[in-house]
Amino acid sequence: MGKYTVWKWLLVLLLLAASMVLVTPPSEKINLGLDLQGGTAFVAEIDRDAIEESVRERLEQDAPDAAESEIQREISESMRDAQGRALEVIRNRIDGLGIAEPAIYPEGRDRIVIQLPGVDEEQREEAERSIRSVAFLEFRMVHEESAQVVSRLFDRGLAPEGFAIRQLEQRGMTQSYYVFQEDRPLDAETKQRIAGFHAPRGAELMLERSEIRGQTVYYRPHYVKRRYEMTGDALRRAQVDFQEHMQPVVALEFTTEGRRQFARLTTDYAPGGPKNPYHDQHRALAIILDDTLYSAPVIQQPIRGGNAVISGQFDQEEAAFLANVLRAGTLPAPVSIIERRIVDPSLGADSIRAGITAIIIGGILVVLFMAVYYTLAGLVANLALIMDLLLLPLGMVLVAGFLGIFVGPPGEASRIALPVLTLPGIAAILLTIGMAVDANVLIFERIREEMRVGRRFSAALAPGYDKAFGAILDANVTTFLTAVILFLFGTGPIRGFAITLCAGILVSMFTAIVFTRMIFDLWIQKGGLKSIRMFSFFSETKIDFMSKRKILLMASTVVIVSTIGIMAVRGWQDPTKVFGVDFTGGSSSTFSFDERPDLEEIRAVLAAADIGDVHPQFQEGMELDPVQYLNINSPSGTGNAVREALQGAFPDAGLHLLQEDDVGPRIGDEMKRRAMWAILWALAGIIVYVSWRFEFGFAIGAIAALAHDVLVTVGLYSLLGLQLNLPTVAALLTIVGYSVNDTIVVFDRIREDFRIMRGKPLVEVTNASVNQTLSRTVLTSLTTLMVIVMLLIFGGGAVFDFALALLIGVLVGTYSSIFVASPTMLWWYRHRKPVLATKTKT
Repeated sequence: MGKYTVWKWLLVLLLLAASMVLVTPPSEKINLGLDLQGGTAFVAEIDRDAIEESVRERLEQDAPDAAESEIQREISESMRDAQGRALEVIRNRIDGLGIAEPAIYPEGRDRIVIQLPGVDEEQREEAERSIRSVAFLEFRMVHEESAQVVSRLFDRGLAPEGFAIRQLEQRGMTQSYYVFQEDRPLDAETKQRIAGFHAPRGAELMLERSEIRGQTVYYRPHYVKRRYEMTGDALRRAQVDFQEHMQPVVALEFTTEGRRQFARLTTDYAPGGPKNPYHDQHRALAIILDDTLYSAPVIQQPIRGGNAVISGQFDQEEAAFLANVLRAGTLPAPVSIIERRIVDPSLGADSIRAGITAIIIGGILVVLFMAVYYTLAGLVANLALIMDLLLLPLGMVLVAGFLGIFVGPPGEASRIALPVLTLPGIAAILLTIGMAVDANVLIFERIREEMRVGRRFSAALAPGYDKAFGAILDANVTTFLTAVILFLFGTGPIRGFAITLCAGILVSMFTAIVFTRMIFDLWIQKGGLKSIRMFSFFSETKIDFMSKRKILLMASTVVIVSTIGIMAVRGWQDPTKVFGVDFTGGSSSTFSFDERPDLEEIRAVLAAADIGDVHPQFQEGMELDPVQYLNINSPSGTGNAVREALQGAFPDAGLHLLQEDDVGPRIGDEMKRRAMWAILWALAGIIVYVSWRFEFGFAIGAIAALAHDVLVTVGLYSLLGLQLNLPTVAALLTIVGYSVNDTIVVFDRIREDFRIMRGKPLVEVTNASVNQTLSRTVLTSLTTLMVIVMLLIFGGGAVFDFALALLIGVLVGTYSSIFVASPTMLWWYRHRKPVLATKTKT
């Protein structure tokens, strides 16, 4: 037994114990993402333009000579402060709604992510209102000439565009009011448009909403001064109260300083006060929340008690909402929701069942294959595979903590804790199972080669591990690199996938190189293991692959040009036929149904609802028990309108919203740029690494193969009528890592054979190397395909799209490592030889 053998086994046990602590008990330690437990996720963006305008106005008064660089620095500081304040305000508001375990965290410099697990439709709408509401409370004086100007307008029959004058009788008196000519709400655009209508200097027209018996809506006009006297910063408490006739109001209580300000304000403008010396003139105080005039009570006398009331035509629910946002505080700037994703809990439960089923069946297939093909060595590989799964939680924690350093604190992925488990995360676990045996296959095939030259198993063990190490290291480093880039450029569940994939790579390298060697050493020393029989599907082949390279390269070119050309034409005609809402912006809603409605009737209903350009279609799941879904793509922000129109038109169809993704055009363009940069950075990183470990000509071959794999996968994927989205980009980057893994194994053998077969033409060396690695290429592709097919069968939804792209990519990548990468490398060295023979073997 070796000197450090006991310590190695103790280290393994320690790592295993630490990993188990992280997931025990699972119900408490494993947190499910929204795509598995259901819920809603928002991405809110702070209005940078509003912050910039506020900063510039302030500096024009305080520092009119400030340089542009100083202004920009002040804007950046204000944005950081605004994000921190908005985060706290939104968290307080969501907490006030009683939603359990929300996740709210900053993202980037001006965004906030809000994840609400398990919320129903009513809670979701309430939360969205809370997020959008700035809750900027102002107390402004009504202009002293307001009543006279309004009276003249009514006498002359003047009304803002879109309004009409109506006379209503109340309490025995006939009074004039404004009403809309059409039934529509008083929105922000209308408020801004009418603000200057015959307004006195320094004032704006604002309308106070009222109702008669809950039916007739009318508006009482007031000219309100633009300058505020007090803000909500002086507020201590807001709660619902009731006036006479049980009319709900929002009762306000001020802080000590606010009490002094309010007392001074009401004293100044009370009849006979310093700013209202006429005893018969009563001034009104406008109470405004988020540019909406709720009430304008008359100041009868000084109010020194530090209390006020917001009254208006609202019910108890609306009063409770106003009180909640006021208690939570004022947002520093307007906030818009640029992304919204909804997953029904039933869909999340189905995803969990499908994911677990795929992992179990895929894992069993891989285990059986390894046990049959490699016999006793396969059993060792299966022990390593089990150890991979057991150590994976520890690997995920370490990877998440390390990668989180580079992205700041944007959420779960940046904390030293077990990341949230998402549907892409389950896919990554399954992919890890398929890819984890790759290193074992490399080692076992090297051991087989050593045994073919007459060595016993115990003597073949050390050289087998040594010769496989270089290829294992290079292949896994490049795959790890692409996963890291995916994490840096991805968001949300895509980052979870990248973390799991990185952890799987690290853990599988440890178990394949260290753990299996420990088992074999112990078996040889204690059990007297002399030899191991391994089956072989491939004898020592001598296929002249390179003789067919020109024909196959031409065939690949035809496939790429034709499929990408078709995709380009379809995309030019209608981008939504090629790109999903992740990249184009828009809303994508998925419904289940009991009775299938007619597609033409659906189009007619949505056209009548004037929603815009819509694309309804039926989709069929790929589970063993196929289920049909209705998917509708529509303009951004129309998801609610689509749902209401369909459920109203087909009440007996049993339409139920399962999932909704709503992405604004701006964030869609941003995702396209990030996806493109992610792929380009991955390719650049691979060029640098392969050039360093091999030569530049080999890097050119690897990049040619990767470009081929990406273009063929995208072209065929689009040809099948599927849209490119974020899961597709994750699949493409995974393909990049997997394909270069395969290519590097071939290149590693070429590097080795080039030294052995001195004087032989490079094409002959390449042919020999491809034949020597053929069994490994086929076997690893086979085990990976086993688990991908399980994802296809049981995944459904976005995982199906991801798995399909991955299936195409793995098949194409296996082909390209032989017929694209090596031929391109040969073309590069057609007039010169590589200098690999002078390089030291790693």
